[in-house]
Amino acid sequence: MKLSIIIPIYNEIDYIDEIVARINAVELPDVISDMEIILVDDGSKDGSIEKLAKYKKINAMIVHESGHNFGKGAAIRTGISFATGGILLIQDADLEYDPNDYPALLKPMIEEGASVVYGSRFLERTKRPDGMAYKNWLINILLRGVTNILYGSRLTDEATAYKLFKAEVLKGIDLKSNRFGFCSEVTAKVLKEGFRITEVPIHYKGRLVEEGKKIRWYDGLDAIWTLLKYRFID
Repeated sequence: MKLSIIIPIYNEIDYIDEIVARINAVELPDVISDMEIILVDDGSKDGSIEKLAKYKKINAMIVHESGHNFGKGAAIRTGISFATGGILLIQDADLEYDPNDYPALLKPMIEEGASVVYGSRFLERTKRPDGMAYKNWLINILLRGVTNILYGSRLTDEATAYKLFKAEVLKGIDLKSNRFGFCSEVTAKVLKEGFRITEVPIHYKGRLVEEGKKIRWYDGLDAIWTLLKYRFID
C-alpha cells in the first residue's frame, strides 16, 4: 500500500527541510510499502522555491511550483492530481503538526477499513491546545458545532490540518475552494456522500503570526459560510 503525503507550501523556507526530515524519519506500519512526498509551492516569495529545488532529483518526491499564490485549497488540489498512492494525507509545511502521529492516523484505515480519518487536536484535551490563539480556539469550537448541527456528525475538530483519505474517496470529490475553505468543503462533501469520519488524537503546538502562521480567526467566517453553502447545494 502506498502513502501519498501532500504538502502545500507558502513562504515556509525555515521549515521545509525540517518537515521533510521528520516525515522521512517516521516508522510507518509494515503494510505501507511505499511513500511519496508531494511538495506544492503556492507562489512563495521568501526563497522557498529555491529551497525546494534540491528535492526535484530525489526519488519518491514531487515538486510543483504554482508561480502564483492561489491559496491552500488550490495547492492541495494540485497535490491530489499528482498523487499515485492508495492513501492520501494532508501535511502542513510548518511544524504545528507532528508526523510521528502518522501511525495513529493510519491505524483506523489499515485495521478497521476507515475511509476518512481526521487527527483531532481536541479529542483528549479539556483545555485550549498549546500555542492556539484564543480567537482561533473559539472559531474552532464554533466550526465543529456548526458542522455537527448541519451534517449530523460528532466531530471534535473539523478544521484540523491532518486529514487522511482513501484515494478513491478524495479523488471522487469535486473540490473548488482555493483558500482555507478547503477544510470545510471537503468535510461537508465527505459527510454528504455518507462517509464516516474517524477521529484520532494527535499532538499539536500552534505557532504565532510572527512565526509565519497564515490563517486568521476571520477565515473561520468563510469556513462557516462554506459549511452552510454545501449543506444546501450540490
